[in-house]
Amino acid sequence: MVIPSDLEIAQNANLLHINEIAEQMGLDPDRDLEHYGKYVAKIKLDALNRLQDRPNAKYVDVTAITPTPLGEGKSTTTVGIGQAMKHIGKNAVITVRQPSQGPTFGIKGGAAGGGYSQIVPMENFNLHLTGDIHAISAAHNLIAAMLDAHIYHGNERNIDIHNIPWRRVVDLNDRALRNVVIGLGKRFDGVPRETGYDITVASEIMAILALTTSLQDMRERIGRMVVAYDKGKNPVTAEDIQAAGAATVLMKEAIKPNLMQSLENTPALVHAGPFANIAHGNSSIIADLIAMKTGEYVVTESGFGADIGAEKFFNIKSRVSGLKPNAVVLVTTIRALKAHTGKYTIIPGRPIDPALKEENAADVQTGAANMVRHLENLKKFGVNPVVAINVFADDTDKEIAAVREIALAAGATGVSVARHWAQGGAGAAELAEMIVSACEMPNDFRLLYPDDMSIKDKIETIASEIYRADGVDYAPIADRKIRQYEDQGLRHLPICMAKTHLSLTDNPKLKGAPDGFRITITDIRASAGAGLIYPLCGDVRTMPGLGRTPAAMNVDIDADGKVTGLF
Repeated sequence: MVIPSDLEIAQNANLLHINEIAEQMGLDPDRDLEHYGKYVAKIKLDALNRLQDRPNAKYVDVTAITPTPLGEGKSTTTVGIGQAMKHIGKNAVITVRQPSQGPTFGIKGGAAGGGYSQIVPMENFNLHLTGDIHAISAAHNLIAAMLDAHIYHGNERNIDIHNIPWRRVVDLNDRALRNVVIGLGKRFDGVPRETGYDITVASEIMAILALTTSLQDMRERIGRMVVAYDKGKNPVTAEDIQAAGAATVLMKEAIKPNLMQSLENTPALVHAGPFANIAHGNSSIIADLIAMKTGEYVVTESGFGADIGAEKFFNIKSRVSGLKPNAVVLVTTIRALKAHTGKYTIIPGRPIDPALKEENAADVQTGAANMVRHLENLKKFGVNPVVAINVFADDTDKEIAAVREIALAAGATGVSVARHWAQGGAGAAELAEMIVSACEMPNDFRLLYPDDMSIKDKIETIASEIYRADGVDYAPIADRKIRQYEDQGLRHLPICMAKTHLSLTDNPKLKGAPDGFRITITDIRASAGAGLIYPLCGDVRTMPGLGRTPAAMNVDIDADGKVTGLF
């Protein structure tokens, strides 16, 4: 059976008018929607007030084992589950992040799902959508411009130009902008200083968009953002330089979630897009709050492996929202389990090692240590994990049987072979049934650490309990900043670890379930507006770079205006 490309499938989809999707959710299109054409709309925040008396849906997070650089189909599985719920007589709402142009034009491609489990229109989803990420770039860079103008026009706040954490952002992978010098030229061209760029999805404003609960809350959070320090080492905020109001105005439309649909017309809320390895990797609380009142099941996704996205989903997103998950899905692939033996190298853009496609149950059993480690970690949060085997054509019954046996022995409440990529929702019906059963089981959801624990103790709890590190080492700058943040009264904030997604450690080359290692905190940042402390683990960057053959090389447009090469 030959499956068309993702883009071909999406472009031949039978889409319903977005008003029909809204009506499935019990929304009033005239009152609750702001339309962006026939198939995309924003949901007005006023809808939340009208929905408050409805019961909450069951809340399901989709996460994964430690992925290969190619990804293991977590977004596809999320969409497939949302579609599958309809096949078993349940109403679901999908909530996912909006993709950054960094991965879309870089290695990974888009994030609308794949095969017959996608969110559509796929081109809109992956390219600009309603402009939310561009609004973040504009708001962030407005603050940067106002900060430099403040320094140029007398520096009333006595800002130390050597202690300005607020960089600029752009939503592309561009390594040449990681470190720059600004203000060069004549005196009226500004004050020269070193700075740099981060990718937009790593902006604190993106983190705020994902965690805020109202327009006023967003205004207050933006005002609290620390953009610089004065020469007495006191924080200077966006409010202090009178930039918070204008930045919030640029975000007033972006705060509204985007309503789309799956290939099978399941409602999908697409909102916010913080990276998981350098931010908290989850879609917005506002989208989830709306979804919780408009379906029986909310199926959301947290980025990368469960040591990153799911840990932050529990310890950060659930802490802020108060919403407790009823079940979690751990996506795995035979390919990734084999790779976790450390015997294979997977490089994007190059052919996959043929040995990965050959039956090898022994390698699956060895690499499954990574899956077991993630299952153990998920159970520490008191949730019921279901394992979804996202199958490929070369997977064999013997290999699948090995995964099932190991996962059940490690505490999975169910293991399903999921074929949603090729079969759509029907291919994940068994998985959906297992999720419904897991949601009905007793649930003792709990956080990993309390608010009042010290910053170092929180970091070390995550490192030991989730990564299984023997200890944590701190660079001198990280030690100094931790003391500074504690003195500033930021001790109560949750921790958002910035770490490689390719390993449970801070070394991307260490596969499987390593032991006997230590985590190194090379730097640490505070996002007082978002309400997070960001430790940087090992060599992690907040501005990615393009590879030798980025996905952008294949994207084009034909004479009829149809996009080609997007995936």
